[in-house]
Amino acid sequence: MSIPEPTVAVVDPAPAEEAEERLPAWRIVLGNPLTVISMAVLAVVIVVAIAGELLAPYGINDIDVPHALQPPSADHWFGTDDLGRDIFSRVLVATRVSMEVALVSVGFAFLVGVLVGVVSGYAGGWLDVVLMRVVDVMFAFPVILLALAIIAILGPSLFSTMLAIGVVYTPIFARVARASTLAVRVEPFVQVSQTMGTGPGRILSRHILPNITGPIIVQTSLSLAFAILSEASLSFLGLGVQPPQPSWGRMLFDAQDYLGLAWWMSVFPGAAIFVTVLAFNLVGDGLRDVLDPKQRSLMEARRRR
Repeated sequence: MSIPEPTVAVVDPAPAEEAEERLPAWRIVLGNPLTVISMAVLAVVIVVAIAGELLAPYGINDIDVPHALQPPSADHWFGTDDLGRDIFSRVLVATRVSMEVALVSVGFAFLVGVLVGVVSGYAGGWLDVVLMRVVDVMFAFPVILLALAIIAILGPSLFSTMLAIGVVYTPIFARVARASTLAVRVEPFVQVSQTMGTGPGRILSRHILPNITGPIIVQTSLSLAFAILSEASLSFLGLGVQPPQPSWGRMLFDAQDYLGLAWWMSVFPGAAIFVTVLAFNLVGDGLRDVLDPKQRSLMEARRRR
């Protein structure tokens, strides 16, 4: 009897899929033209917000009644309003107000909402129930109605506008942070840390927070866009930024009586709101493609094809 030779399985390397490295995040971002353009637009908006008063050719409250309601020209690029004030200068300076309201209000909502959501999702039990019922009550009120109630108590001002918008968007961050925390809490590395006796504070700082930054960053970008819209809405109703301080929403409020006579009074502030909000939304979509694992896998597969 002859001993059969051992069978050796030979793997043909041709049909095997080649191991491909993951695309770096910056390549995915730069590969999306809309995201790149939106980031460039936001960079310009930030520069204008910082140096708007230096770039403005006229004073924002320089009244020139004889030249009131002048259409766009070489002297006044965006025309003049009903008091002869240069609209281009006011739009530039109002950029700082709108961005300041958006950053401060969303920063407040970010800090409070993420803290509530992470603690609620990690602790669970009765604390989770109590905190989420409070969040549900806040969600039950329409956004503008809740903001109007806060401003009615504090009075119209820049501070009350920031606080109102911040309180309104806090439940959104709390929900996003809680959902992300619940997903990470059941991961093996978190359970191993708990078994080894690691304290909750260390687990939150080393394991939970680093793994939930993706959804929170995307939500922050989107909330900045909606905060600008909220500030414009409140100022348009006369409850936000008060004169003589300009804001895009306040300029729309001043232009509502001249829609048929001086279209430029509403078009240019409205265009500033539209472009800025659209840029924030597109940047949020681009960040989602990078930070969301499913979206990133789809983007990588599409680019490789």
